[in-house]
Amino acid sequence: MTIGEKLLNLRKQKNLSQEEVANCLNVSRQTISKWETDQSTPDLDKIGPLCELFGISADELIIGKSTTKSESVNEQENKNQFVDNRRKRAQGIGQGILLYFVAIAWIMISIPVMMMNPIVASAIFLILCGVATYLIIYSCIIYKNKREEIPKENKLLKQIENIIGVIFLIIYLLISFMTMAWHITWIIWIVCGLVEEILKLIFMLKGDQNEK
Repeated sequence: MTIGEKLLNLRKQKNLSQEEVANCLNVSRQTISKWETDQSTPDLDKIGPLCELFGISADELIIGKSTTKSESVNEQENKNQFVDNRRKRAQGIGQGILLYFVAIAWIMISIPVMMMNPIVASAIFLILCGVATYLIIYSCIIYKNKREEIPKENKLLKQIENIIGVIFLIIYLLISFMTMAWHITWIIWIVCGLVEEILKLIFMLKGDQNEK
């Protein structure tokens, strides 16, 4: 569609006559007629008043589409995708953490309470841990966003994780040397991992609230 055809259609949509458009732009009716029949094109100083009169952008008049609107729609779609990915990733991590707790509860009651064979109970425990790990890794990879967390929050999260790691290392060594139950105290590292994932989940949900 030519500029002239666009001007003609826009004028008809506004129910304006050529005389009315000409009066608004301080030009003659013949000039409007020449524009609409593509015998001439509007001067640059008339593009702005034309766009203001018809309620469109210069890109819309010349190129045929509103670049600003298109960019706004794309930006909103990207934002929605970003929030949706974070929500799905949070759900996956949350499910993995819950499964870890189920695994710990299982190993605590299956052998001493249910009198189950230790090998079978341990196998089920490892399977549950494996599924939980899969859920967390899968969610982090599939629903990873190109857009990263706020750098300040990332730095704070990293510092807290380092502190948690040191604390759990001290706890692990103290309990292990005091009880000499090295074959059991390794579970402390699972708890450490759970605490860190819960922390990440909290930061992620906080980021979602900020996005909204």
